[in-house]
Amino acid sequence: MVEKFNVNCFADDTGLEIETLNGEPGVYSARYAGEQKNSDDNMVLVLGKLEGKSDRRAQFRTVISLVIDGEEKQFEGIAKGDITLSKSGKAGFGYDPIFRPTGYEQTFSEMSMEEKNKISHRGIAVRKLVDYLQTL
Repeated sequence: MVEKFNVNCFADDTGLEIETLNGEPGVYSARYAGEQKNSDDNMVLVLGKLEGKSDRRAQFRTVISLVIDGEEKQFEGIAKGDITLSKSGKAGFGYDPIFRPTGYEQTFSEMSMEEKNKISHRGIAVRKLVDYLQTL
């Protein structure tokens, strides 16, 4: 028997989806190269799988699920871009050094946190969540 609790909460998850890899790594983004969840290993694997491929289109997708008063709402943010040929930049985390958002010359890792937050998938999803909460 599943008990139902009346607790308000939210959770999020983010994945990198690469067009030519049929959406990989997707939900496995954090552990793409193994259970050790090593960002460098994950980027090396992605770059290896894309070697020689011209279609490097990708997107980050964040979904935030909010359960409030027993109802679930979801808020999605997407940042489109492409995977670079090599790592560039020191800031950020995860795949940031190999993801260049559409319309920019820099990877997420090369951007200031303020600039990245304006266009990032997570920033978009959080703004949607905040806008919704402000209507309550």
